Amino acid sequence: MSTRRAQQESVIARLDIRAGQPQVAHPMLVLVVDDEPDLCALIADALIDEGHQVTCVKDGAAALQAASTTTYDLVLADVRLPDVDGVTLFRRLRTQSPGTDMILMTGAAAVADAVAVLKEGAFDYLTKPVRLDELGLQLARLASYRALHRDVAATRAQLADSASSRDRLVGHAPGMLELIKRMDSIAHSDAAVLITGESGTGKELVAHALHEEGERRDRAFVAVNCAAFPDTLIESELFGHERGAFTDATRRRDGRFKHAHGGTLFLDEVAELSPAAQAKLLRVLQEGTIEPLGSNESIKVDVRIISATHRDLKQRIADGLFREDLYYRINTLDLEIPPLRDRSGDIAILAQHFLKRFSKQETPAGITWRAWNALSAYPFPGNVRELMHTIEHAMLLAAGEKIDLEHLPTVVRGGQVRDAVPASAQMAPLGAASREFERDYLVRVLSACDGKRIRAAESLGISRKNLWEKIRLHAISDLDQDARSA
Repeated sequence: MSTRRAQQESVIARLDIRAGQPQVAHPMLVLVVDDEPDLCALIADALIDEGHQVTCVKDGAAALQAASTTTYDLVLADVRLPDVDGVTLFRRLRTQSPGTDMILMTGAAAVADAVAVLKEGAFDYLTKPVRLDELGLQLARLASYRALHRDVAATRAQLADSASSRDRLVGHAPGMLELIKRMDSIAHSDAAVLITGESGTGKELVAHALHEEGERRDRAFVAVNCAAFPDTLIESELFGHERGAFTDATRRRDGRFKHAHGGTLFLDEVAELSPAAQAKLLRVLQEGTIEPLGSNESIKVDVRIISATHRDLKQRIADGLFREDLYYRINTLDLEIPPLRDRSGDIAILAQHFLKRFSKQETPAGITWRAWNALSAYPFPGNVRELMHTIEHAMLLAAGEKIDLEHLPTVVRGGQVRDAVPASAQMAPLGAASREFERDYLVRVLSACDGKRIRAAESLGISRKNLWEKIRLHAISDLDQDARSA
């Protein structure tokens, strides 16, 4: 027996990690399942060289036995196996070892089986003959995916025992960390605060957090949306009214200022106040007293004012729509909430936060990498609110299973559910199908990276030179990228 053959057989059915080989940041336990010893040996050598620990077995039954005693990070299995085939193996492992990901290896005849299993939650598939560079790319993506879940799990653990508004401000982006730091420094002040930010960024949540962390936490937090009331009613809503003060005023009513006495009054969409209401609000802030409509009595109130708007108040002042003196009264301290597009790294953490919030299960099913890619690429103009509704929408469609691409709203997934392999390639010869799949995948990645080839090469895990060569090989143009993103 040759030395090479002996090396190949030595990796079958054993755990191996070579001393002195470079170690990855998070080495994975990998189970390779294939009845071809040469292929097992080739894959095992490549993975071991990257620092992973590898076990090889010949069939599905042996794989199930191995997985019963060891929790693997990844099972790399052929679709066509003796005894228990790869599809059945995936379905059993999904129940037996839910933390294990699977990549299927398939010939042209079984591509449809592999694609079907992707929709059930398999990570991805490779076509045979397996190319080691493609395998390396898949493992790099899987490592990133699993690292993401580790970060999310850590964040969820921090949130598990807390329901306060402060702890619901989820995110690690620099803009969010700066916001939280500034909130901590002003929470104990009684000074007026103006919160600015686009719609859906969480301005009321920030206001709640300021109240809960401040000295008035044991008193009322009263919120009023200034845009929700017509001009004829907003003054009554804020300051109250006496019986008979106006038509339909059949009884006396205290206003929001009175209800918030000793606590915090949150004026959301403050830019929408009418000029008359602005004038009366300014007087209240200057004198610390209110006069209900229909009354000549001044009532002293002690409230902390927190205001919020998505408008540019300085522009509205220039346009004559907002009082400059009122602006300085409500803007003693300011907080600006960054839009979600400027903290895209927080999308995954927020998505998992909403998964847990909306799930009826103790452990939510999760999100496939295809759905993650779509979520990460979408700009979320509606900010955190839109992401929250997106996850709720997807969970309803997924019905307890992992959220996949087809469960996301049409606008988030780009208007269509893309097949894992192009439709025209599904019945083509293997070589042609592989080329078309690679071309389609490259176009998708380039589109997601806005045509920036350096970013695309980094995402693909290949060099810029290699990417240039592939673009020339497949004759990919800017028009292809525009069509994919349209």
